[in-house]
Amino acid sequence: MSLILVSRTLSKRVGTLQFKPPIAFVYNPLEYARTPHEKYLEQFGKGQKEAILVGMNPGPFGMAQTGVPFGDVAMVRDWMGISGAVAKPEHEHSKRPIEGFACARSEVSGTRLWGWAKTRFGTPEKFFARFFVWNYCPLCFMEASGRNFTPDKLPAREQRELFEACDEALRAVVKELKPKFVIGVGGFAEDRVCEALGDGVENFTIGRILHPSPASPAANRDWAGTVEKELKKIRIKF
Repeated sequence: MSLILVSRTLSKRVGTLQFKPPIAFVYNPLEYARTPHEKYLEQFGKGQKEAILVGMNPGPFGMAQTGVPFGDVAMVRDWMGISGAVAKPEHEHSKRPIEGFACARSEVSGTRLWGWAKTRFGTPEKFFARFFVWNYCPLCFMEASGRNFTPDKLPAREQRELFEACDEALRAVVKELKPKFVIGVGGFAEDRVCEALGDGVENFTIGRILHPSPASPAANRDWAGTVEKELKKIRIKF
């Protein structure tokens, strides 16, 4: 199954889900940012990968704008060479407008992750020859105030339906890319990787790296250096 088919199937499944307050807005960039999202999958989601890095869900100034995981506009457009038309979500928060590649805000997590990839590998082709980045949950959640709401805080009933769809998609991605390592970017992602892929651990190693969020004090102290050490401990060589 191609990653584009995986993505479209996931988008349809999560697009039917309903979420109660405090969630007031739900953005699905697999739908309204489909053009650049599928360019990312088409260009970089083919062939066997050494490792898949799994993020949590879209950030409001990253994947929510570009359709690319950790998708800071400048890194996606200028380093990956990906751009394209981005529409609007059906219900848009006035404080969190979707401006696509016209968005002037940077996504700190994205500048850190893709900035490390650029510094370490130089070209996106060299990075993606070994790695791929996938977000576990494709939805971006917001409260009425515009505050970001992460999927780990959803009530169990709402998590169940969402996570079933996301687990199935992650299993399909792993089946397609056949990695040696599946690495959660942060604790939540690692937990979901273990839950979704636990029966297949004999075929690959599950690991974890520090999330690049500026909300993490540890990430604000040489995130790239820390992550390189963590990846080497997992036995990924540079």
